[in-house]
Formats: sequence, C-alpha cells, structure tokens
Amino acid sequence: MARRPLRALTHPEPFGGIADRWLGNIEDQLQDPDCDRYALCRRTLFDLYYPGAGNYDDLVIDPELPETTRVALRSLDPHNITLEPEYYDEVDPVRYGRVKPLLWLWQSFDRSSLGGGNVDLGIRFRRILATHIFKRCGKSFKCFQFVEFTFGYQMDVADNVVVHRHVLLDDRGGIVLGNRVSIADYANIYSHTHSITDQVDVTSATTVLEDGARITYHATVLAGVRVGEESMVGAGAMATRDVRPYHVNLGIPAKSVRVKPNAPTEDHVTLDSARQREVKDS
Repeated sequence: MARRPLRALTHPEPFGGIADRWLGNIEDQLQDPDCDRYALCRRTLFDLYYPGAGNYDDLVIDPELPETTRVALRSLDPHNITLEPEYYDEVDPVRYGRVKPLLWLWQSFDRSSLGGGNVDLGIRFRRILATHIFKRCGKSFKCFQFVEFTFGYQMDVADNVVVHRHVLLDDRGGIVLGNRVSIADYANIYSHTHSITDQVDVTSATTVLEDGARITYHATVLAGVRVGEESMVGAGAMATRDVRPYHVNLGIPAKSVRVKPNAPTEDHVTLDSARQREVKDS
C-alpha cells in the first residue's frame, strides 16, 4: 500500500492576506473578556449572508421588506433562535448561553459560501471557535464541515485531533478525545442513552476515545464506551462496549477481529482468545 501524504497548498494573494486579517480579527474579539458573542455572531453572519446590504438595525424594522426577509435577518441573531440542546433538562443555561452564539456561528458558517467545503479557511475558523466552546481544545485541532455537537462545553479534546465531515459528537454526558484521535465521515459518538420503556429516562455516561483511536466511516460509538489506545472501530460498526487497545473491531455489535501488528506484546491477544472472551462476556 502506497504512502500518500497530504500536499501543501497556499492561498493566492490578495485572498490569503484578507483571510488572515479576517480570522485574526475574529480571534482578537473572542480573546476580549468583554466580547459580546451574540453581537459578534450577528455581525459576522450579516456580513456573510448579506454583504453590502446596509445597516442591520434599519433593515430588520423596514416595513417595506418582505416578512420572510425580516425573519431571516433576525435569525442571524442567536437571541432569536432555539437549538435542540436548549430543551434538554440537564442543560446548564449559563454555560450554554456562553457557547450558543459560537455554535450558531459555526453551523451557519458551514452553510455559507465562505464555509462549506473551503478546507483551509474552514479548519482555521472552526479551530478558533472550538477554543472558546470546548472544555479543552488542544493544539492543531482539525475539523471539517457539518460537524455538530450537543452542548459543546462537554468536549475535552487533546492535541492533533481530526474530525471529518458530517460527524455527530453528542457531548451531552461528556466526550473525551485523546491525542491523535481520528473520526471519519458520518460517524456518530454518543454520551447519553434512553430507557427502552420510558424515553424521558435518560442516562448520561462519558465516552472516551484514547490516544490514537480511529473511528472510521459511518461507525457509531455508544454512550460510556471506552475506545482503547491505537484501536479502530471499522466502517459501519457499532461499538456497544469497550474496545481494547490496538484491537480492530467490526460489525454490529462490534467485535474484535484482529490485533494491529504494531501492538505491544501485552496487547497481542490471539483472535481465538478474543472471541472466547467476548462469548463469555456476552
């Protein structure tokens, strides 16, 4: 199998310089402890979606504008919209109130012409927001478009984590991502579960992906599962219980099918032994 490292690309001028200044301005505002995050979100989205349209405050009260336009304009302000996690009983209103405008800005940016598939700018923009949303955001966090969180403030993210497109990170009960964790497109990581007899009976449990863990395409990790160091949950698999370090788990429910060849000696469990243990535990 050939090694294919990513190519290095640079933006042409003047776009590169303008983009750098725009991102720097966003970061400077968020670093200010007195920053009004709701106003920042509204201004940024207004400039993205209605460039050169005039004064926002005048437009939202202009009776000549169609009501659809006025509703759309007011929806740029996070005060005027509701997000699903706000309805959850255990939401911390103060903590969520701090991150809500940044989550709305993140989602709306991804749906704009500037966001979406614009890789470099999008990754840098989301990294800035993540440092002010997450409980912890390590260095070199890389997140692609259309990733969604629940509370956001229950995300604990270490260094060099990569999250690809259309991933759901349900941090309702807390998610911990170790160093070098990789989550592929359309994966789902949960940290809460519902009773099978009463849907409002909710159990929260922190889900942990240890250093070097890989969650591949369309895979699901259920609440409270610990995915061990350097292990892998294969494409389309559903991890319903802990995944041992250096093991590759496939299927629904996910079971160990092999051990990575780079595993330390103590993690070399034969396939037969692994299967026997899983049968015994089931």
